[in-house]
Amino acid sequence: MKKIAVVFYSGTGNTQALAEAVVEGVQQAGASASVISAGMFSADMLDSFDAFAFGCPAMGSEGLEDEVFEPMFDSLLEHLGGRKVALFGSYGWGDGEWMSQWRETTVQSGAVLAAEPVIAQDSPDREALAKAKALGSALAR
Repeated sequence: MKKIAVVFYSGTGNTQALAEAVVEGVQQAGASASVISAGMFSADMLDSFDAFAFGCPAMGSEGLEDEVFEPMFDSLLEHLGGRKVALFGSYGWGDGEWMSQWRETTVQSGAVLAAEPVIAQDSPDREALAKAKALGSALAR
């Protein structure tokens, strides 16, 4: 059985709702999901999982949350080459540019995107939750 890490930061609960949908998709596809707070995840945990879903809301001027999530993710970049990864998050303003930048940084690290990133403006609607669930399923394959 594949083991998937769902690592995220959520300040308002919107990104957490997406994470829960990712977990549902992982489990429905027959894999196991471990939900891990971004502050508790580190590079030495990477070899314990087959794939990774990373979730973070946009903060400030459309960037990753910079106190917990961004330092954790930056510490992983040099170790993501060849690993199956998916990205998700929420935002309250702007046009989602932060996700495009995050996607590019992730691809440049050598990570293999399992699916296109999923974003939701404010609270995730049915469509965003369905996309997050599909993202989880893609990771489990």
